[in-house]
Amino acid sequence: MSATLQQTRPSPPPPARRRGVVTRVASWSAAHRWTALGLWTLFVVVTVALGGIVGTRTQTDAETSVGQSGVVDRVVAKTSFGEKPVENVLFTSKAGPIGTSADAAVADLRHRLAGMEAVADVSAPVTAANGRSQLVRVTLAVPESATPEKAADIAEDAVPAVQDVTAALAKAHPEVTVEQVGDASVDNAVNDVVAEDFGKAEMFSVPVTLVILLMVFGALVAAGVPVLLAITSVASALGLSSLVSHLVPVSPQLSSVVLLVGMAVGVDYSLFYVRREREERARGRAPREAVERAAETAGHAIVVSGLSVIVAMAGLFLSGTATFVSFGIGATLVVAVAMVGSVTALPALLSLLGGVLDRPRVPFLHKRLHQRRVEAARAGSQHVGESRLWGAVLRPVLRSPKAALTVGVGALLLLALPAVGMRLASSGSDALPRTIPEVRSYDHLLAAFPSNSEALTVVVSSTDGKPLGAAATRALSSVASTAPTHAEFAPLTPGDAPEVETSRDGRVARVDVPLSVSSSSPEGHRAVGVLRDTVGAAALDGIPHTSWGVTGSAAWDLDFNKATIDHLPMVLGFVLLMTFLVMLVSFRAPVVALVSIGLNMLSVAASYGLLVLVFQHTWAEGLLHFRSNGAVISWLPLFAFVILFGLSMDYTVLVVSRIKEALEAGLPTQEAVRVGITRTAGVVTSAAVIMVAVFSIFATLSLLEFKQMGVGLAAAILIDATVVRAVLLPAALALLGDRAWPRKLTAGRLTPVAGTARGLSVPRSR
Repeated sequence: MSATLQQTRPSPPPPARRRGVVTRVASWSAAHRWTALGLWTLFVVVTVALGGIVGTRTQTDAETSVGQSGVVDRVVAKTSFGEKPVENVLFTSKAGPIGTSADAAVADLRHRLAGMEAVADVSAPVTAANGRSQLVRVTLAVPESATPEKAADIAEDAVPAVQDVTAALAKAHPEVTVEQVGDASVDNAVNDVVAEDFGKAEMFSVPVTLVILLMVFGALVAAGVPVLLAITSVASALGLSSLVSHLVPVSPQLSSVVLLVGMAVGVDYSLFYVRREREERARGRAPREAVERAAETAGHAIVVSGLSVIVAMAGLFLSGTATFVSFGIGATLVVAVAMVGSVTALPALLSLLGGVLDRPRVPFLHKRLHQRRVEAARAGSQHVGESRLWGAVLRPVLRSPKAALTVGVGALLLLALPAVGMRLASSGSDALPRTIPEVRSYDHLLAAFPSNSEALTVVVSSTDGKPLGAAATRALSSVASTAPTHAEFAPLTPGDAPEVETSRDGRVARVDVPLSVSSSSPEGHRAVGVLRDTVGAAALDGIPHTSWGVTGSAAWDLDFNKATIDHLPMVLGFVLLMTFLVMLVSFRAPVVALVSIGLNMLSVAASYGLLVLVFQHTWAEGLLHFRSNGAVISWLPLFAFVILFGLSMDYTVLVVSRIKEALEAGLPTQEAVRVGITRTAGVVTSAAVIMVAVFSIFATLSLLEFKQMGVGLAAAILIDATVVRAVLLPAALALLGDRAWPRKLTAGRLTPVAGTARGLSVPRSR
């Protein structure tokens, strides 16, 4: 072999590698495995127990509102209007005009509800203009002193009893259709659907993950280790979130976010570590040495990745909305817990399991995977862990990196182009699935009685602590009378007078102004402006010692969108800058950091474009079983950016770490890129398949916002793990060559000489 090599001056022996903190911690855990596992178990049990004892303080609707509507909601939440929640019972004739059959049904309703503690009053029936429907309003009983939030809670508890009555009434009077709908019944129905959907998502996500890991490892124990770490990390993070919630109230959806992020990073980190430990054992290292070497390489990458993800998630703290802040709390906690567990409990567990990690084996699959490792080991240790498939993909990319980069970037830019026309809207009634009976009943109610449409609420409050004067009440009546002259508001029917409500202490007054348009539509947003800038300003500005504002679904939507857009530059700047600094400190390669960040941004933009293509139009409604509201859910772009940017950094850090490791071993830049990509391809592909599968489960849920989240996240991860990691990143690094890396990595490396076998190299003279 020496004849085929051109020998230059021999290099001095490499200095002894200084073990880092992660390696020392992992080494201690492997040496004291029972102690390390005991401490981890104690930590998980204590955090879960404490979280269960103190409970979780969730945000109220007023606490989640922002802007002017948030200010108004918090004022209203502190007072009482003698709330009287109403449930509507709609009687519709099955054939012809409504007649005596409905009269009998209405009389029966009154009889059945008489004496019920939950019911305060039953109104006289009102006949619809079409003559086929009658409406009866059932007023629920709540204490006079109840605040709006308390009244809503009481109503939601009381509604099931009234629903039992209307269900029995429908059976007793088959000649008419009997439907019940109201704020409380719709809220209960939607909450039940959400709980059922997330129950399914949680039930399927773990088995799906386990099955994929079985295919990756070919052994049950090896597949179970990542799932175990992910589940314990999620459980502990939920307990910690409960403790934190007593300082900062959290969103009711926080547990779902923690599960989503925790399963993703928990499985990823374990997968990184276990695959590297197996790779080192395949090279002939002793079990203890393999665990330490995995800690030195994969463990370091996990810590860098974890810090990058935490930095990205922390960007939610700058979003200006309480919901995003609570998501940031849960996400940063679960990533931190999973990161710590991966470099402490995981080495101890791998050291304890030893050879048991590869049992019980999956027939045929384990044999095939084992045979691959044996063949790679026989071919030379430098080929252990390399992916043949991705090696074949990389060959044309590295042969023509400029063409590959041009085609790949062009394709993603084309996919991202529709994002320019993205329209944001909240998940209003028009986005609710019509599979919910109460939602269908709401449609029927609006068709028969349009005046029951969504409304905006104008609120006036005293600023000097004294009751409002008559001027404020007259001004509110004027607003309610003048607004219907604008097309966005429902016209007043003859004889209808605007009803102004005054709080029990006389310090707050409000009036509802019904809309003729959807609250989440551009016309609904325009209606808010009409009240705030024109009608309301003319009637209410200048009244001494008062403040006023507009709230309601359209106002919430508009204010949330504005807050998101206003804070977006700050969030983007923080995430990009901090991610750049973390990568710069970790790899000392500013060019690599900038390239990685740019490619991550490109994959996120492509996922935005895909969201617009799928959900702002109607072509995919039948495919994904949804009803398009012509928009992307307003909270999704910012949330998806932070989540995707964080998760994408997992892959980036892992790949860049292996490339840097190859450069430190002396390989030329292009060969180092090839080695880094092919040796991480298996891990990246496996992790991506798991995340895509889990996120795709969310695309099957009922609510539009969760479908959009599932499709957006799954698409972005798929794009990132394939086009970005296998094509764009290697092409960009190959084009940049030595310029992408610090000189100390490229100045004294090994360089292959013509005629040598691939992977053999000799020192290059300085």
